[in-house]
Amino acid sequence: MKFDHAILDNGLTVIGEQRESAVSTAIGFFVKTGARDETKQISGVSHFLEHMLFKGTESRSALDITYQMGAIGAQANAFTSEESTVYYMAVLPEYFQNALELLSDMMRPSLDPAEFLVEKKVILEEIALYKDRPTYMLLESALATFFDSHPAGNSVLGSIESISALTRDQMAEYFNERYQPSNIVLTASGNFNFKELCSLAEKYCGHWSDMQVGRNRPPLNINKDKLVAKQLTKSDLNRAHVMLLAPGPDVRHKYRYEADVLSTIIGDHSGSRIFWELIDKGLADSASIESEQMDGVGVFYGYASTTPEALPQVSDILSNVMSTPLEFSDEDLDRAITKTATRLVLQGESSMRRMMTCGFDWMYGGEYISLEEELRRTKAVTRNSIENLVKQFDFKPSHKVSLVPAL
Repeated sequence: MKFDHAILDNGLTVIGEQRESAVSTAIGFFVKTGARDETKQISGVSHFLEHMLFKGTESRSALDITYQMGAIGAQANAFTSEESTVYYMAVLPEYFQNALELLSDMMRPSLDPAEFLVEKKVILEEIALYKDRPTYMLLESALATFFDSHPAGNSVLGSIESISALTRDQMAEYFNERYQPSNIVLTASGNFNFKELCSLAEKYCGHWSDMQVGRNRPPLNINKDKLVAKQLTKSDLNRAHVMLLAPGPDVRHKYRYEADVLSTIIGDHSGSRIFWELIDKGLADSASIESEQMDGVGVFYGYASTTPEALPQVSDILSNVMSTPLEFSDEDLDRAITKTATRLVLQGESSMRRMMTCGFDWMYGGEYISLEEELRRTKAVTRNSIENLVKQFDFKPSHKVSLVPAL
């Protein structure tokens, strides 16, 4: 593998991981903007805008975009999170230029007023759909409760009220503020030529004007002296759900690899402590503990789904496992490292997966981490380094949110 990077005159960063043995090429525009960059008045605009990039440009209609993607067999999509919006395609190498030209054009949408009104109805229906999903309802409420006034807890979808009130001009203003070249990383992975990538990026994106874009990164202040508990109810619900949250390392933290390995030890979907304590014993049908590393903040969260009657017992067990993260053997550690390394290698065989990894590593850490380096860092995790992680982040839950059937 060979990695290169460049910055165009207008500030657009271009990075590429070239693999001559790859049989595909993946391309993505990583925009450093998401729900945490929104105000309450325009909550959900990032996700709404993501939809609008597929709804036409000055030279293409929505139908043109759909047809031309199909003509080159592109596997294309986009997603929005609290922190970023990503647009991507995977194609055969011979369609690399076609894909980049199409994706670049989409990055400057027309925001047609008629399409805006049509898509607003789609977004409102999507919000209603997700509000009916227990796990989404729980996660959104849990993150909002945990982060409180911190912007990392902002809703990605927004609310019925905020989307209903959102105007096309507000979206255009947000686009002009956030979709600046210096706030975007163009990433490619697989079978392509980096010089050609830079040349095409200059041709298709070099005319974009730029201005500096910032992001508010306030500290996250969590009082762990008392557990903050919240209970939600929902009609037509048969299972009970619980989520426990605790502060964790951010995406640049020294011990982020330790956090991933430890989460695998205690919270993986199979073979972990929580698996043996809850799933294997039939106390819960689903349970996990994960580390989410974000821009400047991080969170550990444990989740379980069970019967309403067993919820108190399941919650206590989940809390105990999270509060005693160092109760593992050397064999547990070796197995978790092997699991993590295997997943990295399997994902590394995909141009799309590597494109995603490279894009996020560069956007948030300003560094390229090869697959070999990821494996080295993972295998370098020791009990001592995990203990150092736990000294800073003890995993003990500070917040608890549950969702139970309405009586």
